[in-house]
Amino acid sequence: MQIKNKKIIYLNGSRLKVCIVVARWNGEITSKLLESALAALKKCKMLDKNIRVVHVAGAVEIPFALHKLAQSGKYDFLVAIGCVIRGETPHFDYVCKMAQEGVLEVMLEDDIPVGFGILTMNNLAQAKKRFHVGGEAALAALELALIK
Repeated sequence: MQIKNKKIIYLNGSRLKVCIVVARWNGEITSKLLESALAALKKCKMLDKNIRVVHVAGAVEIPFALHKLAQSGKYDFLVAIGCVIRGETPHFDYVCKMAQEGVLEVMLEDDIPVGFGILTMNNLAQAKKRFHVGGEAALAALELALIK
C-alpha cells in the first residue's frame, strides 16, 4: 500500500510468493497479527496458492525457519509474526534480541525481504492494540520484493 496525493494505492503482489512464519507462543495475539497480514496481502491481489503459513514454537525459532525458507528459493519475501511480552526476568530482553537480530541476519545474508511483525510489549493490553502490525509488516516486505 502506498499513499499518493492522499489516495491509497494498493501494491500488486499477484505474481509473488510469500511465506509467513508465525509463533504459537502468545497465540491469542499472533493469530490476530496473522489475520491482519493475510487481509493486507489479499488487498494487494496476492493469490491464496502463493501464500504459505508456517507455525513455530516462539519468537526465538522464527529466524531459523525464515533462514530455511529463504534458502529454499521458493519465496519472493517472508513475514515474521510473533509476540514477546515482558515478564519479571531478563528473559524478555534475550528473546527480543535473538528474534530481532536473527530476522535482520536473514534479510541481509539470504538477500530476501522480511517483514518484521514481532511485537515486543510490556503487557498484553499493549499487544491487543497493535494487531495492525501484522498487515504493516506484510506490506513493507511486499514493497521491498517489488523493488527487488
